[in-house]
Amino acid sequence: MIRDDEVYKIGRLGKPHGVKGEISMQVDDDVFDRVEADFLILKVDGILVPFYMEEYRFRSDTTALIKFEDVDTVEQARELTNTEVFFLRSMADDDAEGDYTWAYLVGFTIVEATTGTTVGTIAAVDDSTSNILFELSDGRLIPAAEELIADIDNEKKQIRMTLPEGLLDL
Repeated sequence: MIRDDEVYKIGRLGKPHGVKGEISMQVDDDVFDRVEADFLILKVDGILVPFYMEEYRFRSDTTALIKFEDVDTVEQARELTNTEVFFLRSMADDDAEGDYTWAYLVGFTIVEATTGTTVGTIAAVDDSTSNILFELSDGRLIPAAEELIADIDNEKKQIRMTLPEGLLDL
């Protein structure tokens, strides 16, 4: 069984495309295109289930069309509409570039680099503007500026950040 802490969200399925089971996907992270991946993980009825891909192609930077095995009709594809799509963290670790996407960092804990104080856990990333923000589980917002990130420890799921004085008091 796949656990929630073993995956991170990379997108959401949209509407069926055509009549042979192909479905659109809004892509937040194209990791499945950068590493060897035969499957994506869908959250179906609260359970994380691997769905093997026959093929996929990108329509734009943020949209892909995917054909899953055993999803062969528009009706079967329609049942998957609005389903969240996830990727295994362990497979993403194999990314040859070693670069982490913002989506990958959801669930990591932020630690203030100079004091060692735990700031909070990243619940979401707001990348709707040019100033990307980490949304913490307690509702606070922290700038996700790369120059503030001192280190990312993938093993501990921890980000050490050098935060400007007073930022946490806002």
